[in-house]
Amino acid sequence: MSALNADSTTLTGRVLHPGNVREVLLDRLVRLLGRDPETAGPRDIYEALANAVREELAARRVATERRVARARVKRVCYLSVEFLPGRALVNALAALDAELVEATRVALRDLGFDLEQVAAEEHDPGLGNGGLGRLAACFLDSLATLQYPAIGYGIRYDYGIFTQVIGPDGSQREVASRWLRLRDPWEMPRAQAHYEVHFGGRFLSENDGRGRTRHRWVDTRRLLAVGFDHLVPGNRSPTVNNLRLWSGRAIEPFHVRDFNAGRYDAAVAEQVTAKNLSRVLYPDDSTPQGKELRFSQQYFFVSASLQDLLATLLAEGRALVELPDAVAIQLNDTHPALAIVELMRLLIDVHDLEWPQALDITRRVFGYTNHTLLPEALETWPVELFERLLPRHLHIIYQLNRGFLDEVSSRFPGDFERRRRMSIIDEEQGRRVRMAHLAAVGSRRVNGVARLHSELMRETIFADFAALWPARFTNVTNGISVRRWLKESNPGLGALLSSRLGHARENDLEELERLRFAADDLGFRRQFATIKHANKVRLAATILERTGIEVPAASLFDVQVKRIHEYKRQMLNLLHVVSRYNRIRQDPAAEVVPRTVIFAGKAAPGYRMAKAVIRLINNVARVVNADAAVAGRLKVVFLPDYDVSLAQRIMPAADLSEQISTAGMEASGTGNMKLALNGALTIGTLDGANIEIREHVGAEHMFAFGLTAAEAGACRARGYVPAEIVRADAELAQALEMLDDGYFTPDNAEDAGSVVDRLTSDGEPFLVLADFRAYVEAQARADALYARPDDWTRAAVTNCVNMGYFSSDRSIREYAEQIWNIRPVI
Repeated sequence: MSALNADSTTLTGRVLHPGNVREVLLDRLVRLLGRDPETAGPRDIYEALANAVREELAARRVATERRVARARVKRVCYLSVEFLPGRALVNALAALDAELVEATRVALRDLGFDLEQVAAEEHDPGLGNGGLGRLAACFLDSLATLQYPAIGYGIRYDYGIFTQVIGPDGSQREVASRWLRLRDPWEMPRAQAHYEVHFGGRFLSENDGRGRTRHRWVDTRRLLAVGFDHLVPGNRSPTVNNLRLWSGRAIEPFHVRDFNAGRYDAAVAEQVTAKNLSRVLYPDDSTPQGKELRFSQQYFFVSASLQDLLATLLAEGRALVELPDAVAIQLNDTHPALAIVELMRLLIDVHDLEWPQALDITRRVFGYTNHTLLPEALETWPVELFERLLPRHLHIIYQLNRGFLDEVSSRFPGDFERRRRMSIIDEEQGRRVRMAHLAAVGSRRVNGVARLHSELMRETIFADFAALWPARFTNVTNGISVRRWLKESNPGLGALLSSRLGHARENDLEELERLRFAADDLGFRRQFATIKHANKVRLAATILERTGIEVPAASLFDVQVKRIHEYKRQMLNLLHVVSRYNRIRQDPAAEVVPRTVIFAGKAAPGYRMAKAVIRLINNVARVVNADAAVAGRLKVVFLPDYDVSLAQRIMPAADLSEQISTAGMEASGTGNMKLALNGALTIGTLDGANIEIREHVGAEHMFAFGLTAAEAGACRARGYVPAEIVRADAELAQALEMLDDGYFTPDNAEDAGSVVDRLTSDGEPFLVLADFRAYVEAQARADALYARPDDWTRAAVTNCVNMGYFSSDRSIREYAEQIWNIRPVI
């Protein structure tokens, strides 16, 4: 049998297995890397091992592609500007074979290396920032594990979002991520996957001689999108799916004539411009140049992705009219919404379809996931940007909007206000294209990501659309990958659960339901508590290494780790820290539950208030940690440069999970799920998925507090005046006064002023002070329970074993059935 005609059995013939790890590793070390095993270091060992694993994944990927092509089934195309996969090595080893991780550990030990040491040579890919990217990564994991054919598309950011460094004054500083400084052994350059992407120019409308008007986009500025693949293995599954990332390149990267004439900058200007499109995630858009770059990034990646997708389907012999039966394209938030217009352009201008047919295909292909109700997060782009950069697309949007508004008028005759509200073009804010409206108009289904969020979505931002198309809107509550967030992050707990359930629960988290009575088992609780303590000792060592702060592992680990944003209310947590600090100092003899408060998260470079909050957290931490009066009873830590690998240290060690967003503002959250699965108790508002978590674990095993979404709305409606709350709460007033007077910032007494002014301003939208007293009371309940260790452990076990519903596998099954209409290829 020739290699070219090898069947899938030959392709998946095992190269790496538990019995030959050492042999394969040494072979790759010498033959591929040219390194002497006697002088090889951890980086050499990592690259050799990663290449051996990737070879096995590549063979499985080819076999997967053949199965999918032969089956001629529908596949999923997942478009997202963020993917946050975390390190690949241990995850891939575990996915390939349950025994491979331990076999690798033994082989490395024989060679004088430690698996954790070798795995740490891998840099977290700088492809995402927060929950949006981590959700996308969990979904790709579940799609492969459940054997659904899928591909993810994104951008290969050279420098990620940024590496966060905390300066001497506590401020966040952004430096370029170095994740691609060394060769990434996991990525596979795809020279054949390159597509021209166009910007600018003008479009011409011409009669084709048959009475049809045809459009040509001409005089454009062109560049190349070049593909790089990352393979995504399913856990104990033969399926390996693909994440294709696009990098910008100039068509002519170097102009010799300019260089020889001494015009060195001009010689490489086109390459610099093209590469800027894939330099960083979320470039600061506080300048006109930043806005244009972010807009261009979004079009760059959707254009390349759709060209690639259509080329793949046409190569399989599929007709474009079959597109809705061949692929489901999911928009992960509004960032990829330009894909709707780009697909229309490709179908009409490039593939010669008529408008009605192209629109029907487009609307049957796309689905849109909404992730926010915050008005400032619902993207809009100036019409002027479209006029300069995407003139043909603007013309398509106008035509799409005209037909859509005719449909609105037909359904609601004479309701001009409704037409104004629903229009894709916002005529009142300087003429802007509303991307969420575009996504809703161009998609077959629109989903929220938690039950409350989906209800509010239908009642608020999409109320008019839901009235027009009620069946278009649905809910799929988010989930997390148990492989990453339990099996890999918390191997001790994973082993304990597997000793009772077997390994089947790795691919079926709802198996945890069988352990619903484990909280009543004293032996199980003791094992659970021992594992938790070991995880806390490990995190304490990480804290000491990264910050120089020594924290007691026996203290309550109170964790708030997420993007820094006002609606997530890190300041509510910090106000409690200050009030707790004051209580201890005022009554040193009082019994106090020792507590370590742990913050982590990044602020967007242009988000001044969020960066001020980070600076204030670090300054409060500096004073509290240096005060002998609270030593051993209160510590505050800000862990810099939060990423997946750091999260995998924090989640298993957390005791208390801070999920304290303003009710009605958090779409879902997934950190709440990861923490609860690892045995943390939630202190939180009735927001996002917190509500569903409470239903599953029981209200008595969660510290709920604060205004509901309805109560928050009523508070704003009657006029929120924080000063009234401050006057009625002496403890809160003292905490704010200390911040405002510079107690924690003696070198700059006014440093916290902007934060305090924001919290106390009339109409402050996030209602931080309105929830302060209820939050402090909930914290007191947490203290009281933690003072009874066995009762706390019982509640922690109850949280863990009732989290089966919150698996990304369940989420993906719901997408597959409700939205995509796809089936596994086995």
